[in-house]
Amino acid sequence: MINGIDRRACLGILGSSIASLAFTSSVGTVGATKETPIVDSHLHCFDGPDSQEFPYHPRAPYEPTSAATPEHLLKCMNGAGVKYAIVVHPEPYQDDHRYLDHCLEVGGGRLKGTCLFFADRPESLAAMPSFLKEREGQIVASRVHAYAADRLPPFGKPELHQWWRSVADAGVAVQLHFEPRYAPGFEPYIKEFSDTTVIIDHLGRPFQGTPEEHEKVIKWADLPNTVMKLAAIPSQDSYPHRKIGPVIRQLTDAWGADRMIYGGGFNAGATPNSYRSYREDLLGYLSHLSSREKAEILGGTAARLFGWS
Repeated sequence: MINGIDRRACLGILGSSIASLAFTSSVGTVGATKETPIVDSHLHCFDGPDSQEFPYHPRAPYEPTSAATPEHLLKCMNGAGVKYAIVVHPEPYQDDHRYLDHCLEVGGGRLKGTCLFFADRPESLAAMPSFLKEREGQIVASRVHAYAADRLPPFGKPELHQWWRSVADAGVAVQLHFEPRYAPGFEPYIKEFSDTTVIIDHLGRPFQGTPEEHEKVIKWADLPNTVMKLAAIPSQDSYPHRKIGPVIRQLTDAWGADRMIYGGGFNAGATPNSYRSYREDLLGYLSHLSSREKAEILGGTAARLFGWS
């Protein structure tokens, strides 16, 4: 069991055995066993726009209008059979992590988190190492965004290299949320810091770029320190109206279940039933996989990576 994620842990996933997972074949309902928990690797919590104790940051790029609290999350987890979850620290709080700390305290060991620090802000960059050290075992990754042209990380500059080095030294993962056109800017760091696990959010955002741009992301499967996350599944009813099923098949073929995790389904309006239904809908895209492989994606892989084995 580890508090961070290194290449040895990532590679050690391959070939690991996993206990049986119960599937109700008629509706695809998933129930976790003690040995194979369901782990939601991606959700956000917010205290709401009127919070005095945990206000949104002045530089927040968006401000959710409804609260999505850890107390509500735990109720949904209990009703949907989710044993553990990762609270992904959201942009409205920027690098103020007080609400994340609150969530982890409420979670009582069932929740861990990711953090958000900015390589192009000296004070933020300097604060990350001590933050990670003080929360060893509770923080699994530091996230970086590259989707808005006016808020990109400093690609190719010493500051981003220092940011990546600090994450590597802390023994946690890098978590990437980006549009595919920005993938080339990250690739040198993924290769240089080959002992640091890199989690790719939201399928690599395949529909926010061309198939050719996303193909560069798919080639990262050849880099053994990368992990693909199945989350934020786009609807075919939305632009560009492409089918996501073939993309998910590409990703599972490229990474394999032992290097894939899932996340999603929780929000301010979630219920235990809707939370479970999200996971069941995702299973519909994984019908080509074995029961063991589905179990890995729904929790086995994440439990090992994030120290819940």
